[in-house]
Amino acid sequence: MRKVVVCTNLSLDGVMQSPGRPDEDTRNGFQHGGWAAPYAAMTHVGHVFASTDALLLGRRTYEDFYNVWPKRPESPFTPWLNGVQKYVVSRTLKGPLPWVNSSLLKGDPAADIRALKKQSGQNILVMGSGELVRSLMDTQVIDEFVLLIHPIVLGAGTRLFADAGPLVKLALVSSTTTPTAVVATTYRPETAH
Repeated sequence: MRKVVVCTNLSLDGVMQSPGRPDEDTRNGFQHGGWAAPYAAMTHVGHVFASTDALLLGRRTYEDFYNVWPKRPESPFTPWLNGVQKYVVSRTLKGPLPWVNSSLLKGDPAADIRALKKQSGQNILVMGSGELVRSLMDTQVIDEFVLLIHPIVLGAGTRLFADAGPLVKLALVSSTTTPTAVVATTYRPETAH
């Protein structure tokens, strides 16, 4: 069975908002966009991408990725993003979606994801998509969290784990530190199958 793997950049205080660019996500007046870029931590989790053949994205992350990555043909990440199957969870988007290999999930997200997990293939990767991840926390469809914890405290911004979220116990699978002092951890929910 395929696994759903969440891979995201986090500040030490748990913020995941706008790690890549200053203009990525300025909701609620967030002014620290691009905070993760100097650490280049994603280059240290290539194994996550190598074992993935599908992306699961929320609407906001899908639209942001679509507006950025196809316009960066020089990036080695662009061909992978264009080629990988993208599943988008949204209550507001209408199909067909504009980015190649994109499909809209229209039903119950947890049920749709369970069905995707039963299909043959490699892992399903969730990048960004904080609202989607938080909505799935107590559904037991997330099998792994690859968290890139950066040595920076932002003091504000959207956090991956909400204050009012469900109790989810995690088991540490691995942990390494990058040359830029980012701690790359892999956790599995204790109830994951």
